[in-house]
Amino acid sequence: MILVTGATGHVGRPLVNELLRAGRKVRALSREPATAGLPDEVEAAATAELPLDGVTSVFFVTAAFPGGTAEPIARMKAAGVRRIVALSSYSVLDDDPKNMIGVKHRDLERQIREAGVEWTFLRPAGGFAATALEWAEHIRNEGVARSPFGDARTAPVHERDIAAVAARALLTDELVGEAPLFSGPESLSYADRARIIGEVTGEPVRFEELTHDEARQEWLRAGVPPHAVEARLRMFEKLVGRPHEISPVDPFLGRPGLSFARWVADHANTFRKVTS
Repeated sequence: MILVTGATGHVGRPLVNELLRAGRKVRALSREPATAGLPDEVEAAATAELPLDGVTSVFFVTAAFPGGTAEPIARMKAAGVRRIVALSSYSVLDDDPKNMIGVKHRDLERQIREAGVEWTFLRPAGGFAATALEWAEHIRNEGVARSPFGDARTAPVHERDIAAVAARALLTDELVGEAPLFSGPESLSYADRARIIGEVTGEPVRFEELTHDEARQEWLRAGVPPHAVEARLRMFEKLVGRPHEISPVDPFLGRPGLSFARWVADHANTFRKVTS
């Protein structure tokens, strides 16, 4: 049995589907399993209960455990879990103590190593393509995407690529003890992202650059944790005018990574104006 934490998240949902296609038994955790909309073949359970009977491998995301990760990892070890595949971050390579995303994920990786289980740490680089969903309401209503540092360049990763690497780590032994780092396939500015959304949806999108304070308030309203807001602002500033290094996913999947345009096509209705 494979346990997927954060099963209704951006990576969790496609990962559940990957595992089902491989014929594996899946227990999927959600805060509200009754309304999670998971496939019928999945055993849905509440994250708070953390049922571990029969579980041999776990896909672990920190967001599923806002109260801390040490206790659930200890419970997994005690229950006989043999392998933990964790969604970490390439921010662990930044030793700046102000980078709380890096600090949090370094601590996660340490806890899993110390548990003495098999491990794989996924370190997506270049940011999640799904962060563009924060623009969705403004794009639908106003045709505008707003962000600080319009020329900050990243290499956004499609969540389906992250899920595919996670599936390989759960279904084979090829990535045990590895920390695969991979980005999206292209370096894009935030202004580029807005343009691509317009091109793919057929509804032009105007980009407007925010000040630091405007961005801070916008992200806080969207529910981004304060520590992540400050980490983002520092990251954006460092990325202005610099092409983002591409770390291909090909070695892990045997195919190129999915483009940002492909990601937009997969989520196009989220950005299109609602018509009566």
